[in-house]
Amino acid sequence: MKAIDVHVHLSTAPFSYERRWGKEIAEFMPKYYRIEPKIRSDEEMAQEFRELNIKAILIGWDAQAESGYDTPGTNDEIARLIKKFPDIFIGGWAMIDPWKGKWTIKELERCIKTLRLIGLKFQQSAQGFFPNDKRFYPIYEKCVELNIPVSFHTGTTGIGAGMPGGYGYRLKYTRPIYIDDVAADFPELTIIMIHPAWPWIDEQIAILLHKANVFKDLSGWAPKYFPENLIMEINGRLQDKFMYASDYPEISPKRWLDEFTSAPYKPEVVEKVLYKNAQRILKLNV
Repeated sequence: MKAIDVHVHLSTAPFSYERRWGKEIAEFMPKYYRIEPKIRSDEEMAQEFRELNIKAILIGWDAQAESGYDTPGTNDEIARLIKKFPDIFIGGWAMIDPWKGKWTIKELERCIKTLRLIGLKFQQSAQGFFPNDKRFYPIYEKCVELNIPVSFHTGTTGIGAGMPGGYGYRLKYTRPIYIDDVAADFPELTIIMIHPAWPWIDEQIAILLHKANVFKDLSGWAPKYFPENLIMEINGRLQDKFMYASDYPEISPKRWLDEFTSAPYKPEVVEKVLYKNAQRILKLNV
């Protein structure tokens, strides 16, 4: 095993851009990411990671209340792929719309106890909520009860980026400081901040320093664009807090790994970021 990619979206038909966000965003997003979207079969996607000797943690999708697009069954879909390719896909993040009331709690329990997923993931711009809104605290209480981690999107987002009005998606929801409240109110909850949180990276670093229960994945950015303050923390005092993550298919896992391993990181830091930290933080038996 070369690495554990803790942030992998599916590139198969149930997770197409159009199904998740509608036709207009689906046509615009490839221009923002400068990629040519491709719908892959189960086998083609698994083979991409197998050839790189990478294990992957998959992510469901549910942002119905804010986006208006229903994506039923995506948590079941990632569970199916984990069962089909256990040598490659070693876990999954359930994604559940927090605005669905008591159903959110029931679905979370089903995802963990029945589907055997490992944690819960939010994308607050897509789902339209502040993490520290106490109406959603029962969700975090259930996560503590289930002993699972929660991951939150931080920083800007590619959804609606460059479109008039950002197509209605708001960046205010993804400031790291709102996650600080959740970390303080739930000290037993393991929290993962997703992406380098530009334009609030210093704020993100401060939270990582201050809250022992908060960690970070490095998805969504090619490593050659990491700012100096982030590189310094990865290579220094916060080296035990960071995990490799690509944000596949938007960023190629091979590109991410090539750029990261060719940068001047200490050998022990590379080992930690690529898989050791994920094993410890997410309690992965792999």
